[in-house]
Amino acid sequence: MIQTDLTLKGHRPTRTGFGEGLRDIGSMDPRVVAIGADITNSVGMNFFRDAFPDRFFSFGIAEQNIMGVAAGLALGGKVPFMATYGVFSAMRTLDQIRVSVCYNNLNVKIGGAHAGISVGPDGATHQALEDIAVMRVLPNMTILSPCDAAQARNAVIAAVQQVNGPVYIRFGRESVPEFTTPDLEFKVGRAQLFRAGADVAIIATGHLVWEALEAAEILAEQGVQASVVNMHTIKPLDEQMIIEMAGYTGAIVTAEEHQIIGGLGGAVAECLVRNNPVPMAFIGMPDLFGESGQPDELMDKYKMKSRHIAGAAMEVIRRKKSI
Repeated sequence: MIQTDLTLKGHRPTRTGFGEGLRDIGSMDPRVVAIGADITNSVGMNFFRDAFPDRFFSFGIAEQNIMGVAAGLALGGKVPFMATYGVFSAMRTLDQIRVSVCYNNLNVKIGGAHAGISVGPDGATHQALEDIAVMRVLPNMTILSPCDAAQARNAVIAAVQQVNGPVYIRFGRESVPEFTTPDLEFKVGRAQLFRAGADVAIIATGHLVWEALEAAEILAEQGVQASVVNMHTIKPLDEQMIIEMAGYTGAIVTAEEHQIIGGLGGAVAECLVRNNPVPMAFIGMPDLFGESGQPDELMDKYKMKSRHIAGAAMEVIRRKKSI
């Protein structure tokens, strides 16, 4: 079913949606507790801290210790959320996530903020561009990558209500277009078809879903009809949707604010090569570290804007026709 009411409603950071979701699930479920790493406001955890001060704990810049404490809280029956910048929550704590959390399949929820190149001036050290790849190889891990602030809120709630195990939720810092509605159903592991077109399918995640929708408009002006899929869950991957899109369009473009190695594109390619190989193109970080700059300038430099997605779609359609 094609989702409707995807008009632009404003601009908000997905970290705000994460914070709202954490506060709201905290009111629904008294087991939820939150652990901060000295950047509470920066990752949206202040919403929960202000609402439930007795269930919020700040450990300072001690991410590895925090992950161990989160594992202990989960063993004690709590549902702990820890959140910091994705470069720290997904990579500095990798050993603790692997051995303490995932190996024991504990109910720990991890927030990865400042995801993608659009972090901007903070530069390469703070731009999480490898986190999906790192989290994707861990058994028992679920990975959520919401497309806007409203969906980020729903993803946090779903992480508790739909998954009894480790979840990594990826979100960003900058204000981005908000175009979904709070009542849009969020089902872990089920992608959303935002637009249908038989010439090519653009499978996008996170902030690039809006760019994909704009790319579809550019293509429509050239007589090309594109499907747009919001792959908000990277793991477990909605392979049925991918296979259907490959059969329907015969050409796939993936789009993500992440390295093209090991992320959404790699996951989609793995699915296609097993089931229905079709011409494919990848939009994302081309095996490079980021740099400091304004978010929109960086998105343009590394070819993650709507016109770049549209160009990749035209190229993959050309390859399809040459087969």
